[in-house]
Amino acid sequence: MAANTGRLAGKTIFVTGASRGIGKAIALKAARDGANIVIAAKTAEPHPKLPGTIYTAAKEIEEAGGKCLPCIVDIRFEDQVEAAVQSAIQKFGGIDILVNNASAISLTGTLQTPVKKYDLMMGINGRGTYLCSRVCLPHLMKSKNPHILNISPPLNMNSRWFKGHVAYTMAKYGMSMCVLGMSEEFKSEGVAVNALWPRTAILTAAMEMIGGGGSISSQCRKPEIMADAAYILLCKNSRSYTGNFAIDDEVLREAGVTNLDQYSCVPGSTLLPDFFLDESQSPEALKQQMEQHGSKPAFGNESAADGPAKTFQEIEKLLGEEMIKSIGGVFQFNLTGNDAGTWYIDLKNGSGSLGQGEASEPAQCIMTMDSEDFTKMFTGKLKPTTAFMLGKLKIKGDMGLAMKLEKLMSKMKSKL
Repeated sequence: MAANTGRLAGKTIFVTGASRGIGKAIALKAARDGANIVIAAKTAEPHPKLPGTIYTAAKEIEEAGGKCLPCIVDIRFEDQVEAAVQSAIQKFGGIDILVNNASAISLTGTLQTPVKKYDLMMGINGRGTYLCSRVCLPHLMKSKNPHILNISPPLNMNSRWFKGHVAYTMAKYGMSMCVLGMSEEFKSEGVAVNALWPRTAILTAAMEMIGGGGSISSQCRKPEIMADAAYILLCKNSRSYTGNFAIDDEVLREAGVTNLDQYSCVPGSTLLPDFFLDESQSPEALKQQMEQHGSKPAFGNESAADGPAKTFQEIEKLLGEEMIKSIGGVFQFNLTGNDAGTWYIDLKNGSGSLGQGEASEPAQCIMTMDSEDFTKMFTGKLKPTTAFMLGKLKIKGDMGLAMKLEKLMSKMKSKL
């Protein structure tokens, strides 16, 4: 792996989304030089499905040789970002490097992406990156070798990278457009603004979600390849290296690292190319490769106009305080068959929400059934009791909540 040189010793690095995955790996790499790390992330309490918190990450960083300031930050909110930056200034005296790593992803088509999910991705990816950069820049301009590094892809305008997940692409490219604009805007100030993107899939919690579970690991590289590449970039002269869209393995090869197999989760295995690169396969081909290696990707299942995606669209229209009061629970639907995937409906918090994947808190009622039977059940063509008695519907958890959900189903009959 790329050797630590000590060049980041005493530098203060503000990393968003560093409680796990690539962000934490970059923080740990810098910590081995003796850097000061500011973790800006939301996870303060252990998540039932995701590993790590800002505090467990901070412990690892300090054990690796760095100093750490863990900050609870949702980068969508300006006051929280400003408070974290001020805390960093008070504790460490300045900020030398910003790593915009925090990101939200939903590989869903236009009709399958609720506006709430669109807003989430835009708020974290594009707006959050812009906001953190804007707040940190006055302090970065005082540093001797300031860097902003965005974990975002090259701006590839091939339509295949928009089709099927246009909202995610727009949000992710927002991060890359910050690189394009800010690198020129702050070149005279000596602030380097660059992007780094992986050649292949990286094994993170998000990748396991997209890939349908831990079986995707054999096709992935470890987060350490991104950490080593980031380290090399952040040690470069900020006045001469800016405005670049770097790829992890290219950075390492140029630095003399030739054994890339050491970064594979399973050395010698066939790796899954990441999105947005010219040499990558289409999203459909990537999905097929995942399936051939035993994974069950949770994307690319939106083609059926009358499938569960449309049903969830109609359910979203019914969400509101009245529904929350009458039901008051969180549901998870594990769908099999032609439109396999995991969805949730939160009828407990706020004004309600739904989407693909798992809810932010554990579901109290988990229903497993074929995707076609799911649509039939919500449109009144299959009674829940009948589905349960015939074994078409399996329920785990609160049976009382499952019975309450029939109220929602009855309202759906007139919608579909």
